[in-house]
Amino acid sequence: MQSEIILLDGGTSLELLRRSENKTPKHWSAEYLLTEPDLVRQVHLDYILAGARVITTNTYSASFTRMAMVDAEARVPELQRIACQLACEAREAAGERGKGVRIAGCLPPLNGTYRPDRVRSFDVNRQEYEALASLQAPYVDFFLCETLSTIEEARAAVVGASILGLPVWVGLSLMDHGPWLRSAEPISAAVREMCKLPISALLVNCCPPETITSAIPELLRSNLPVGGYANGFVEIPKTFLPGKTREQLMSRSDLNPHSYADCVDGWVDMGATIVGGCCEVGPAHIAEIYKRLEARGHIIVSG
Repeated sequence: MQSEIILLDGGTSLELLRRSENKTPKHWSAEYLLTEPDLVRQVHLDYILAGARVITTNTYSASFTRMAMVDAEARVPELQRIACQLACEAREAAGERGKGVRIAGCLPPLNGTYRPDRVRSFDVNRQEYEALASLQAPYVDFFLCETLSTIEEARAAVVGASILGLPVWVGLSLMDHGPWLRSAEPISAAVREMCKLPISALLVNCCPPETITSAIPELLRSNLPVGGYANGFVEIPKTFLPGKTREQLMSRSDLNPHSYADCVDGWVDMGATIVGGCCEVGPAHIAEIYKRLEARGHIIVSG
């Protein structure tokens, strides 16, 4: 059955780390905004040329909380501006391929990825999300609140971002072995709560593709556009520490572009209309997904 499918980009942070000679960035992925902006722009451009119709700003690490850990909180407005401008420049540099591409403003976990135990109060998170969204709003087409581990974390991100008047998408990160948030809250409960909020799409991300497959039936109950974008890690430890991805996580050897596209084909067959990739999913994976979608008669759109 022919459908309109929104094709997202893949992971940016680890793609930058893979390409750069700097393997120990002090400011995590935000480091490359300051030291290698051309590389950041090129990664965005490569995703567009691979077929992505949505690219996400390289702002995952450029939050006030994360930058405060390295005494760089005052640089957050500069980092956010640079990240957004580089995404816009990549879209322009893509020429005809860049026409219609939308830019998603990344609103990430604020106090540690995959760590529901580190999620702070609703009000504290909401205030920071609103501040970050305000910095991105002049440049982006919508906000992508991604890799969120608890219902309250997601709720704070949506409430903080929605005040800016742009569409808001939510990406929930699930456990490695079942359709539960990393907080152990069931995906069914998360779907019910997210449906009470002003969101335009509901996704699951940065978890194994098999987990995304198990979650899609529940996502579809939302009657929203749904989908997923998986990571390629073996397993996430419960004691994962911020900024130590390469030291703590092993990459799967079975998620090459062809096998990953097989997973995405399955999600689309189930009813997903938004697909892409997260950590360890690069431009070659997105290019294969694009080729498969076209071959199957789907229309690839940006939203």
